Amino acid sequence: MSDYIGPLPVPTPDTKPFWDAARRHELTLPRCRPCGSFFFFPRSVCPRCLSADIEWQQVSGRGTLHTFTVVHRGAKGFPLGTPYVIAIVELAEGPRMMTNLVDAEPDPAKLPIGMPVEVVFRDVSREVTLPHFRPAGGGA
Repeated sequence: MSDYIGPLPVPTPDTKPFWDAARRHELTLPRCRPCGSFFFFPRSVCPRCLSADIEWQQVSGRGTLHTFTVVHRGAKGFPLGTPYVIAIVELAEGPRMMTNLVDAEPDPAKLPIGMPVEVVFRDVSREVTLPHFRPAGGGA
């Protein structure tokens, strides 16, 4: 286990499959059977066609950096050390996901929009594994 002291997710019935897969170091997304769309965040109906016929499917874990911000001064009482990068990653399967960008310089000049990224998993407790993204190939 790690020395992580940040906030932990509390799975709901809609998000439990996502967190269970993350514990196995797999990135899964809900996919609508009728229209074929992947979507994120997990919910009980497809945001495209409103079907409730949803399945969970493992995805590639690859994407591109869509946008980001570097946090130099964290919120009062927030336990993560600064600086850190909060990013929106556009997954190869289409959806965008908010995440932390790790193993990268927190220097905007070294984080080009469109940069290829890949998922990595951090076991932060016996029950919780967090998916993060890093520059593809292991580092910036």
